[in-house]
Amino acid sequence: MANVLVIGAGGVGRVVVHKLAQNKDTFDKITLASRRLESCKEYQDEIKQKYNVDIDIAKVDANNVDELVDLINKVKPDVVLNIALPYQDLTIMEACLRTNTNYLDTANYEHPDTAKFEYKEQWAYDKKYKDAGIMALLGSGFDPGVTNVFCAYLQKHYFDEIHYIDILDCNAGDHGYPFATNFNPEINLREVSSNGRYWENGKWIETKPMEIKMVWDYPQIGPRDSYLLYHEELESLVKHIKGLKRIRFFMTFSQSYLTHMKCLENVGMLGIEPVEHEGCKIVPIQFLKTLLPDPKTLGPRTKGKTNIGVVAKGIKDGKEVSYYIYNVCDHQEAYKETNSQAVSYTTGVPAMIGAKMMVEKKWFKPGVWNMEEFDPDPFMEELNKQGLPWHIQKM
Repeated sequence: MANVLVIGAGGVGRVVVHKLAQNKDTFDKITLASRRLESCKEYQDEIKQKYNVDIDIAKVDANNVDELVDLINKVKPDVVLNIALPYQDLTIMEACLRTNTNYLDTANYEHPDTAKFEYKEQWAYDKKYKDAGIMALLGSGFDPGVTNVFCAYLQKHYFDEIHYIDILDCNAGDHGYPFATNFNPEINLREVSSNGRYWENGKWIETKPMEIKMVWDYPQIGPRDSYLLYHEELESLVKHIKGLKRIRFFMTFSQSYLTHMKCLENVGMLGIEPVEHEGCKIVPIQFLKTLLPDPKTLGPRTKGKTNIGVVAKGIKDGKEVSYYIYNVCDHQEAYKETNSQAVSYTTGVPAMIGAKMMVEKKWFKPGVWNMEEFDPDPFMEELNKQGLPWHIQKM
């Protein structure tokens, strides 16, 4: 039985506490904390009504290490689930280090003043965590997260060497708004409007935003325009997949989405530097976030499916082979279960599974680790049990 502290009460945090409550045989004490205590209270009431499970709630500023330390010392969790913003990874990791508490997150660190995300500053905690005898599991969402585990599973069971990997992320959901983002608008728009990057033959190759496009036929969805982006799991997978020659990441976008985003970029609304407006300093992209629909409100109105998976090509027993492994998730089914749409669902479920792996000691080693560094089999088994069944086909 485990005691867990969840920090972050957005759409993903909502899914996480639902799934923790569904697994009450593993998680007997759940605390949800956020600056937005009203959201914590809303989710607390949902969990009580739906599962007859009591969860505790607390207010905390995830940017304040001392506040975090005080809360962790009060709750005494076996693991802290960081479901806050990527900007807050380092403060929460530091608080976990000071309190000798295990740590898990779903996305790697991003500096609030630089549109760039990387693992370097989190990996730098590895020796400190090893010396403290505690564990950090990085990127336990879907991509990163499940996609890393998919790669590890393919490497273990289907290949002697994987030479080429394409990670393919399709959200075919329709929320009815002219323009909205399915997760934090500031994070989403910074990610999409940045230069693309992929790894080939031992080096990183940079591309212009949306420069490389392909059409992929996604099972249960159909053909969709898919654009090359840089995504964080590439950085760790190049270190851990044997024989890799190239790895890329593609995500689908409608023409309407791209047109809206380009217009906003052209008028400066995606800027991350403060500008003066009538005597006040504002950050354009943060103001835009205020104008756009809150992603956690999209659940009731989003219809359609997501499909996220991995295509791998390589060698098995001296022969060239190729496999496609993927999950399809239905927005409306996700909402019925957790009051959140599929983008939040596909991130929140793996966060719970990662915590389950840690507290059950199926995955546990002191230090800072990425998902593909552990045995994929128990995680893959849990995906099928917890609402994210996967499919594999030989190409």
